[in-house]
Order: sequence, then structure tokens, then C-alpha cells
Amino acid sequence: MKALMFGWEFPPHILGGLGTASYGLTKGMHNNGDMDITFVIPKPWGDEEQGFAHIIGACNTPVAWRDVNWDYVESRIGKYMSPQIYFDLRDHIYSDFNYLNLNDLGCIEFSGRYPDNLLEEINNYSIVAGVIARTVDCDIIHSHDWLTYPAGIHAKNITGKPLVIHVHATDFDRSRGNVNPTVFAIEKDGMENADHIITVSELTRRTVIDKYGISPDKVTTVHNAVIPLSQHLLDLPKPENKDKVITFLGRITMQKGPEYFVEAAAKVLKKAKNVRFVMAGSGDMMDAMIKLVAKRGIADKFHFTGFLKGDQVYEMLRASDVYVMPSVSEPFGISPLEAMEMGVPSIISKQSGCAEILDNVIKTDYWDIDAMADAMHSIVTNHALYKTLHDEGIKEIHEITWEKAGKKVIDIYKKVIADRSQKQ
Repeated sequence: MKALMFGWEFPPHILGGLGTASYGLTKGMHNNGDMDITFVIPKPWGDEEQGFAHIIGACNTPVAWRDVNWDYVESRIGKYMSPQIYFDLRDHIYSDFNYLNLNDLGCIEFSGRYPDNLLEEINNYSIVAGVIARTVDCDIIHSHDWLTYPAGIHAKNITGKPLVIHVHATDFDRSRGNVNPTVFAIEKDGMENADHIITVSELTRRTVIDKYGISPDKVTTVHNAVIPLSQHLLDLPKPENKDKVITFLGRITMQKGPEYFVEAAAKVLKKAKNVRFVMAGSGDMMDAMIKLVAKRGIADKFHFTGFLKGDQVYEMLRASDVYVMPSVSEPFGISPLEAMEMGVPSIISKQSGCAEILDNVIKTDYWDIDAMADAMHSIVTNHALYKTLHDEGIKEIHEITWEKAGKKVIDIYKKVIADRSQKQ
């Protein structure tokens, strides 16, 4: 079966959980066999893992004819994509897009991030999707998250193939209910044009049904999983800390509830002095959190690391005795699974999708800072509790695999394709 996937991030260059989930699912589907996946991203960096998906960069896809030879194309994009793919794509340019700001290969530049002109990049991405959909043979189209829904719709209209959209989050999650009407409209349009919708949790499924008015029959939950860590990461040495370390690791934004972590930390430090707190990550609430830490008088016990990437994330987890995810609205939340895989006892909010499938964690309401503080204190002072969560957490995580999630997605593909065939 051939799938044409549209995504926005792909490891190792990721800015959140979307890239990690896209990578894990794609690899899990490939490992099930009989899958040929083309994965489109705005901008490849050249160090993406190969072998289980054919990566096409939107920034390397021509939308206007340029008279260039093989050697020149190879010198420009050979690190990221085969020149042959460029020429194949060039044969399927469907309109004159020279009015756009194009480079010397007739391609639109993309940031590969979330720039201020994000809506413009989303629109340009959908233009590029028209060339790719005319070039790449597929049985089904799969769009990851709202940024790629317009591209998926365009590809569906061109090919006549069914469209599956994957809701990793909605704007209700990102905004605490203060929804951006433009984003909402893009999300709803994607949902209405999709043949089927995959959500990462029942929590997200209910949002899609209740907030966007989508029929329950059209929406299926496939929970995320965790990528098995390399032995190199599992063998990272644990630093010798005199104090226990409790860690928040993620974007410091209102969706993630960082203020509840700070307030709970202040309560723990009234009862225990041999504890340090780490807020690892970056975001628009960082300055506010630094001020709150100072206001609570716990700055000497609180550390801000900034954004961590690659091995730094796992080095931080290895140094941690407790991981906390106090998200206000978390569609899934892969980071607790990664922490548990590293043997770190975890506390998660009941308002997270991963709470639906995890048993060997402590769950609290995000707003209940007393319960959160009690859980933190209990884990760092009760060795039996720490050991149980450590040992049982590792066992549990080994059963939550992307291969299982991938099999569910493939089954959805088969049903969607069969339903489309019956209607034709």
C-alpha cells in the first residue's frame, strides 16, 4: 500500500511532539510490512533518518520551470533529495507560479519552523502539494495536524484518493479555549473534507466531535507510543546529586501549565529542603515563570535550562528523580512515556491523553497543586513508592509500541479505501 503523508516536523529537527509522533508512527507502519510511505515536510535538513520513508522537501519541489542541469541540481539539493525526484516533480508543474518569490530552482523557500508568516507558508505548502500529488503515486493521503490539512485536501482533489487527517492537537488545546478563528476554520475544513479522522486520544476525539460537529463514526482514536531508546541513552550515567531533582520538560506555554509546577514546588520546599526543581524548555511564559519563582522565594532551588535537544533531553531525564507534566489540556503527551522508559517516576495531569493508557504513574488534576506537591514529596521520600513506579513503569512502556499503533492506522487505511471503492 502506498501512502502520501504530509507533515511539518521530522527528527532530528523538532520543536515539539508532532515530529516525534510522525516519525514513530511512520516507522511503526513500515515495520508492519507492505507499506510504501512518502513523507513530505517543508524543509529537510539532510540528516533525517532514511530507509522507512521517502522524504520530499516542499522547499525542493519546483513550482515554476527552470532550465537547470543535473549537476547544478545535485550541487544545490543533493544532500536533501535525489535530483531525479526534482526533475520528476518539474514535469508536473500545473500552473505559472512565477509571481511568487522563488529561488533559482523555481522552488518556494520554507523556514522549516513556525514563523510569523505561518499562514503564508501553510498556503504555499498546499501549492507545492499540487505538484507532489501529480507526481507521487499513492493509494491514500495522510495529513498530520492542521498545518498540513490544506495540502491534504488539495492532494485529495487532484488524485481522487481518500484523505485521512491526524489530529495531534486542536486550537482548543493550544489556547485554553481562546480559539483563533482562522486556525479553527482550517481545522474544521480539514475534518469535513477528510474521509476519516485519527485522534491521539479519546480526549481529543471528544473535542473533535463536540467542538467541531463531526460524526463519531468518522473519528477513531489511535494512541501514541514511544520510540525504543538506544542502549547508549539507557546507559547514560546518573549524576551524583545530593538533592533530589524534580523536572518539568516541555514548552513553557499556558497549555503546559508551568505555573502549577512552580506553585507545587513552593509547597514541597516548605516540607523538604533536599529537593531541586528544573524547568527545561523555552516558551512565551518563561519570563513570567522566572518572576513567579522569585516571588515565591525559591530561586535558589529552581533552575531554568532553556531549550534542550537530542541527547540533552535524556541526560536531563537521567539526572531526574521525578518527572512532572501538569498540562492543562494535553491531547496525548509523549514526554512521560520517554521519562518512564528512562526509569523516571512520573506525575501527569488527568487532563492528558496519555493518562488514558498509563497505569504506573501518579495522576492529579492540573489545578490541584496540593495533590501534585504531595505526589512529588511522596516519591522523593518514599523509596518503596519510587522503586515501584520505576520498575513497573519500565515494564509498562515496553508494551506501548509504535508497531501496534501503526497496525491500527493501516487497518483504518484499508477500511477507508474499501469504503471508497464501494461508493464508486
